[in-house]
Amino acid sequence: MTIYWIVQADKEDDVIENLLEKYESLSEHIKIVKKNPDVYPTFADQYTSEEVPNNSLIVECGERSRYISYSDIYLTEENMSSYSYDTSFDGEGAITSAIDYAVSEELPKLYILEGHGEAELSLVFSEQIERENIETAAFSLLNEDSVPEEADCVLIYGPANDISAEEKDILSEYVKGGGKLMVLAGPSKEGQLENLGSLLEDYNVEAADGVVVESDREHYAFQAPYILLPDICESEITRPLIDENYYAVMPIAQGLKVSDTSGAVTELLTASETSYSKKAGYDISTYEKEEGDIDGPFALAVSVDCGNEGQIVWFASSNLFDDTYNSYSSGANLNLGMNALSSLMGEREAVSVRSKSLSYNYLTISESTASLLKVLMIGGFPLAFLGTGICIMISRRRRQNEQV
Repeated sequence: MTIYWIVQADKEDDVIENLLEKYESLSEHIKIVKKNPDVYPTFADQYTSEEVPNNSLIVECGERSRYISYSDIYLTEENMSSYSYDTSFDGEGAITSAIDYAVSEELPKLYILEGHGEAELSLVFSEQIERENIETAAFSLLNEDSVPEEADCVLIYGPANDISAEEKDILSEYVKGGGKLMVLAGPSKEGQLENLGSLLEDYNVEAADGVVVESDREHYAFQAPYILLPDICESEITRPLIDENYYAVMPIAQGLKVSDTSGAVTELLTASETSYSKKAGYDISTYEKEEGDIDGPFALAVSVDCGNEGQIVWFASSNLFDDTYNSYSSGANLNLGMNALSSLMGEREAVSVRSKSLSYNYLTISESTASLLKVLMIGGFPLAFLGTGICIMISRRRRQNEQV
C-alpha cells in the first residue's frame, strides 16, 4: 500500500504530516511517498482528472486506487441555523476509507427504491455512505419480478406515495427469504401509506394516523412539540449513542403501535407515555390534544427479525437524516442511520472513522431543561448571590456593633 502525498516543498500541512507518519509507523505494509507537483506536474493525472490542490493524497494498492482531495480532508459545511460555516477534520476517515476501498475486491451494494416520489438522500447521509465504500444503485420494482440478487440491502427513503400491493408482496418475500430492508417513512401529505405499512403489520406493528406530538417537555426540542427527543432503547444499533449520551432528534414522526409478543420486534426509539398522534397530520392547527387523536406511547423506530436472517429497520420519520436535524443532534442521527446500515449489511473488517468537528456543535437539551436553566441563570443565581451579600453585610455590621 502506497500513499502518495501531493504537496509542494515547504507547503506541508502539519496535521496531515503527523497523521501520515502515524499510519506509516503503525503498519509495515504502508509507505508514504511525497510527490512535488512542481517536479512531477503530470503525476496525479493518471489517477484523477480533477484539479489537485496541495496536501491532497492518492492511496494505491495494486491496480486499485483512490484520490483524496484536500477539500475531502478538511470538510466545510454551511450551517443554516447560524449563517456560518462549520469545519471538520476527516483525514483519518478519508484515508481509512481509501485503504479499505483499495484492498477490497467486492464492496457491499445498497439498492435504493424509486418510483414513489422518494426524497433525495441528504448530503451528509449520501457522503457517509460513499465514505464507507457502500455502492448504491437506484431501482424500481415496477419493472422487476424480484429484488436484484446482488443487493445486500434495500433502502426506501421518504416516499411521498404508497407502493403497490404487488411491490409489497415482492418486498415481503424478500425479507422473509433473508433480505435486509431499511425504511424511512413518516407521515405523508398524500395520505396513509397503507401497502408500505402492511410490511410491518405482518409482524404485529401498526402505523398510527397523523403526526406524533409530545406533551412532556422533556421529550421535545426548540419549543416545537413535533420535533421529538425520543427515549433510546438498548440494542446493538443504539448502544453507541447511549454510551456517548447523545440525543436523537426526530421531526415529524409517525407513531408505531407494537403488539408483537414473539420477540421478533425490537423497539429502538420510543415516545413518552403522554405522547399522542394528531390525526390532522400536516393540517394540524393546535398542539393540544383533541377528540379523535390517538393516545401514546408509540415506538418511533423498530428492528424486526423476519426469520431466515431477514431483517427490517424502520424509522418513522422521513426527515431523520436531514442535514439540519442531523446538525441539531451533533451527528447522532447520522450515526444512528449508519449503525443501522452496518447491522443490516453485516459487520465488515474495515473500520469506519467519522469526521472530527473543528467547530462548535449544538448542545441539544429538552424544553423543560432549557426553562429550568433560564430560571436559574436569570433569577436563581442572582438572588442567591444577593442573599449571600446581604447576610455577609448584616454579619459584619453586627460584629462592628459588638466591638463598639
